[in-house]
Amino acid sequence: MTNEQKKYVYSFTEGDGKARQLLGGKGANLCEMTQIGLNVPPGYTITTEACLSYLENDNTYPDGLMQEVREQMIALEKLTGKGFGDAHNPLLVSVRSGSAMSMPGMMDTILNLGMNSDTLQGEIEQTGDERFAYDAYRRFIQLFGKVALGIDDEYFDEPFEAIKKREGVKEDVGLSTDNLKEIATLFLEVVHAQTGRAFPEDPYEQLDLAIKAVLGSWSGKRAVDYRREFNITPDQANGTAVNICTMVFGNRGDDCATGVAFTRNPGTGENVFYGEYLVNAQGEDVVAGIRTPKPIAQMADEMPDLYRQLEELRSKLENHYSEIQDFEFTIEKGILYCLQTRNGKMNTQAMVRTSVELVEEGLITKDQALMRIAPESLEQMLFPRLDPNANVSALATGLPASPGAACGHVVFDADRAVALKKTSDKPLILLREETKPEDIHGFFVSEAILTSRGGKTSHAAVVARGMGKPCVAGADGIEVDVMARRAHIGEVVIKEGDIITLDGTSGNVYLGAVATVEAEFSDELKTLLSWADERAQLKVMANADIPEDAERALKYGAMGIGLCRTERMFNAADRLPIVLEMIVSDTLEQRQDALDKLLPIQRQDFIELFSTMSPRPVTVRLLDPPIHEFLPSENQLIDDLVQLKHLKDTMRGSEVLTATLSLLSGQNGTMTSIQQLADSSLVDEAIEKKEAILKKVRALFEVNPMLGHRGVRLGITFPEIYAMQIRAVLEAACECQKAGIEVHPEIMIPQVCTSEELRNIKVHVENIRLAVEEEQGIAPVFKFGSMMEVVRACMRAEQLAEEAEFFSFGTNDLTQATFSFSREDAENKFLPMYNEAGILQDNPFEVLDANGVGKIMELAVNWGRGVKPGMKIGICGEHGGHPASIGFCHSIGLTYVSCSGPRVPIARLAAAQAALQETA
Repeated sequence: MTNEQKKYVYSFTEGDGKARQLLGGKGANLCEMTQIGLNVPPGYTITTEACLSYLENDNTYPDGLMQEVREQMIALEKLTGKGFGDAHNPLLVSVRSGSAMSMPGMMDTILNLGMNSDTLQGEIEQTGDERFAYDAYRRFIQLFGKVALGIDDEYFDEPFEAIKKREGVKEDVGLSTDNLKEIATLFLEVVHAQTGRAFPEDPYEQLDLAIKAVLGSWSGKRAVDYRREFNITPDQANGTAVNICTMVFGNRGDDCATGVAFTRNPGTGENVFYGEYLVNAQGEDVVAGIRTPKPIAQMADEMPDLYRQLEELRSKLENHYSEIQDFEFTIEKGILYCLQTRNGKMNTQAMVRTSVELVEEGLITKDQALMRIAPESLEQMLFPRLDPNANVSALATGLPASPGAACGHVVFDADRAVALKKTSDKPLILLREETKPEDIHGFFVSEAILTSRGGKTSHAAVVARGMGKPCVAGADGIEVDVMARRAHIGEVVIKEGDIITLDGTSGNVYLGAVATVEAEFSDELKTLLSWADERAQLKVMANADIPEDAERALKYGAMGIGLCRTERMFNAADRLPIVLEMIVSDTLEQRQDALDKLLPIQRQDFIELFSTMSPRPVTVRLLDPPIHEFLPSENQLIDDLVQLKHLKDTMRGSEVLTATLSLLSGQNGTMTSIQQLADSSLVDEAIEKKEAILKKVRALFEVNPMLGHRGVRLGITFPEIYAMQIRAVLEAACECQKAGIEVHPEIMIPQVCTSEELRNIKVHVENIRLAVEEEQGIAPVFKFGSMMEVVRACMRAEQLAEEAEFFSFGTNDLTQATFSFSREDAENKFLPMYNEAGILQDNPFEVLDANGVGKIMELAVNWGRGVKPGMKIGICGEHGGHPASIGFCHSIGLTYVSCSGPRVPIARLAAAQAALQETA
């Protein structure tokens, strides 16, 4: 290699364990473990840069790569005393992928590479174990055939299963040497039939094809799907490394084993050694779920000395990496080897518990604990759990591989799951005999995963835990027939579409839907979020409209209500008729009469809301939507009138007619039934009422109501509506103050675009304040502010700040206005294509557009505070619960974010991480 030539290959003794982007996580850790003295089989790593060069140059190696590979193979031969392709003492290697971020099972691996008809005899000569050699050979042919030659598994599975069935054995360990010889021969024939050429005998040709296959797997469908689902960007992981490692064998007899272990329980976080192993097996047998393995604790009885060594390895790994580790090991003839380690993929419950316990054990700091957890993942801890009082019996029981409860319709293959999800929102549960990496797209659309084979460290379990989805594995009482789309559990037959419930915490599976109850905060989550509140600068409020919502928000840790939508208070059955009366009124007097009826109702709402949240602030948004939204549609009214007139025509005099007449009494055509009508005058009255409403619906019609007569415009043209709401807020504040309840209400005006609008409403507020103060004998405490959801309002923030005491960005409407997108139309028609094509990186209605909408917000913040330094400014759109958006809100100095109650814990952690990242 010349001085100018780029280096693409590093041995485990020379690679930098911190260079994860270059060597991938697996390669970096193999280097680091080798260099700290752990027993790692010798090997080397091809860098991710080689992968990127290979893919960018039409699958052509970068210059010098294979020369470096040959040099490393020669070094391995010297180190091991074996020869690559040597007919008497062969060196065999594994070829494995490994990107900077762990993607379990998403890319390719080949084991036992270097075997051919000559080295097969060399293995027999070296080990004296013919059965082992043929077992390794048949595995290599199948894995190489699938990964490097592109042959579907089914071509190997059919003859393999036929021989097992003929011999009457369930697992491959029951096959004889002659059986394995026959299988190897059949596999070689499969390769010839499917490729038109003989299986490659030259080990270097095998190595070349294997390296290309692993490099190419970075662009494979399942790897691409996985990165998209988990939002793994090129800055986080770009390209896969290739790790070539000397083979060690767990399938050389009963003093050999292979396994996967976690330094703590990845499902619960409990500080206990957790894992599984198989005697006389290779690693793929464990992770692929081909056999159901034994729990690691059983090794203490079966191989006590090796179990003690594993416990020592567990301790060394966790102390060195200061993180829970997921590691693979092989025992060959009584010698323990560590084949890889990585940070353990855990569900959030386990992440939260281990974060707190690692701090208590002095392994990490509080700040590190807060940064370990993705804020969005906290949602997993708020999922419902099965009702412990539900009187149900389990249909089957497997291994509790990933906790949580889920109910859904059974589907038997991943492609079918994706197809069903495109046409229906029904929840799905993917039921498989075992899952393979190729099933990953089915995981994404399923609520949970159930397998009849495999263990807690199988592919299904690891991936499900990483996604936070419940999983029950190894429920071996279930017989799956994928072709017939059904499964048998004893006498019970489950067909595709049948509903089952599974509990990943207990491992139980139930027929039908089982009742659930709300999740509760664990003590560890409360502790972690208390640390988050100490670090965060942003306050986290909740969007809540009724006392029940407020109570729930408090449970989630809300520091106040940042958005109370008063129109939501009108939806109750006893209020809608009064609202309707107000809307259809022809005169101010009629409208005022209806508003007078609503005043005490709304005042009581505010008293309860303020009392529940005391002493926290409550921001009350005055009526925002167009009032036609409280009315039925024109088509519904026309249909009702047709039916009423038909009913009238069928009536005779005053005879008693048993019928059902629908009279309007609720929003959007909600009806009440009257069973006996004794007088046609009731029908006339109903027709008259319907016609009046229809007339009002037509009068209120707008071409684009979201940009029409709503918000402050409604409050100015019908000041009596806002006057009622303002009075209700102020009277409620006085009532609470007189009762000794500390309250901090804030009146917020929506859809403002000029300071004149704000000033107009402010005059009404001041007049009502003076009247209420005189009537109540106490001055109501409150603040007056403006929503910032109109672009012009943001551009005139200096003028608005003269009138307002606080601002709150309504980023849903602000995003629509900035992009000129109608949200519903955009999301249903072109936004997905925009995201896929890279025209937009994110859906701007989910992730705040920092470069456009964010710039407008930042200008408004600076201009507003230029007039009123320290002005309280927040956000109450849906972005207020999105972690990346919260990070942006922190960066521009907002005071608070407000989001739906269940997202409050997510926002609290995201706010803390934003503050910590700023100081990092």
